[in-house]
Amino acid sequence: MSSIQTTGSPTGTPRVDDDPFANAALRRFDAGRIALESGRSIDGVVVGYQTWGTLNRDASNAILVEHALTGDAHVVGETGAGQPTAGWWPGVIGPGRPLDTDRYFVVASNVLGGCRGTTGPSSTAPDGRPWGSRFPQVSIRDQVRLEAALADHLGVPSWRLVLGGSMGGMRALEWLGSYPDRCEAVLAIATTACATADQIAWGQAQVLAITSDPGWAGGDYHPGEGPRAGLGIARRIAHTTYRSAQELQDRFGVDAQSSENPLDGGRFAVESYLDHQAGKLVNRFDAASYVHLTRAMATHDIGRGRGGAAAVIARYPGRLHVAAVDSDRLFPPHLSHDMAAAAGERVKLIRSASGHDGFLIETDQIEAIVRSALVEVEPRRVLQVG
Repeated sequence: MSSIQTTGSPTGTPRVDDDPFANAALRRFDAGRIALESGRSIDGVVVGYQTWGTLNRDASNAILVEHALTGDAHVVGETGAGQPTAGWWPGVIGPGRPLDTDRYFVVASNVLGGCRGTTGPSSTAPDGRPWGSRFPQVSIRDQVRLEAALADHLGVPSWRLVLGGSMGGMRALEWLGSYPDRCEAVLAIATTACATADQIAWGQAQVLAITSDPGWAGGDYHPGEGPRAGLGIARRIAHTTYRSAQELQDRFGVDAQSSENPLDGGRFAVESYLDHQAGKLVNRFDAASYVHLTRAMATHDIGRGRGGAAAVIARYPGRLHVAAVDSDRLFPPHLSHDMAAAAGERVKLIRSASGHDGFLIETDQIEAIVRSALVEVEPRRVLQVG
C-alpha cells in the first residue's frame, strides 16, 4: 500500500517552519499594506527576494524572474541555512550565463501567499498569531501588484525583461496586462494567458485533497504538522500532470517497485516515484500556501475586465516572446500559439519527453530561448553598471 511519512522529517531535511531569512542571500522588503483585487487588504506584508548583478546608472538593465507554484526566490545556488532546495533554474543566472550578471541586474521574489520569505498563511499576522484561515484569497494580479511595489523599492521604473514558466509565466503575462509600460519585453514559458477549465479541475482535486485531511483544521494548524497526507496526495496529482504519459510509461511501465509485489499490496515503480515526489514537497512547503496559490492560478486571466486576453496582448507596446513544451499536457502548446498569434509572433517549441516539467529540465533549450529574448538589448544600455 502506498504511503508517505506524515510526521517529522528525514534527517538533514529542512522543515517548512525554518526561517527563510536564515539564507543570507534572501533580502527583506517591508511593503506595509497591500490592497487586493477582492477589495480586502493585507497589513504588514513582507517580501523575500534575491538579486544578482548591479543596477546600472539609468536603471535600464533590470530583469525579473518569476518562479512557479512551489518554487521560490532561490533561482540559482546551493541548499543551506533557510534554503531547503537548490536553485530551480541552474545555469540561467551568472557571469556569461543567459542572464549575464556582468550586464544585467536580476531580481526574483517569493510570491505573495507563499512560504519562503513573503507573507502567506503561515506568516505571523500583525496581532502576533499566524494568519492561517484569516489569510485572504489573493490573485495573480495581487501578486504582481506587490512585485511592482518591490520594483519601486529597488528603483526599477521598467523591467528590460520579465520571464517565467507555469505560474511564473502567468505573473510575467500579468505584468504585460497590469503594467504594460513597465516591462519592455515578456517571455512566457509553458503557461497561459487565462486559466482553462482543465487546469481548474486538476487544481480543485488537489485543493480538496488538502482541505479534506483532518490535519487541515480549517486552515488553522500552524505551527503544527498540518495536512501532510493531503499535501502529499495533491503533489502526486500535480506531478502526474507535470510529466507526459509517454515518459511515465517509458520510465516505469507496469514494473513493480524493487522487491515489492503489487498483487500482495506492494507498489508499482511509478507509485514509488510519486511517493518520493510527495515526500520531498511535504517536508519543504506549507499546505495552506499550496491551496492559496492553486486558487490564485485558477482565477488567472489577463483579459478580465480588459476586453479579453487577445486584446490585452495586441495592445502591449513591448515584445512578447512565447515558448511551449511540445509534450505538455497541463499547458498544451495550443495555448501558447493563441498568445503568440495575438502578438504577431511565433512560438519557440521546447522538444522534450518530460511534459510540462520540460521548462525546468531542458536547460540547453531554455538557455537558448532566454538568450534569444535578450538579443535586442542595446549594449550602451546594459554596460553602464555602477
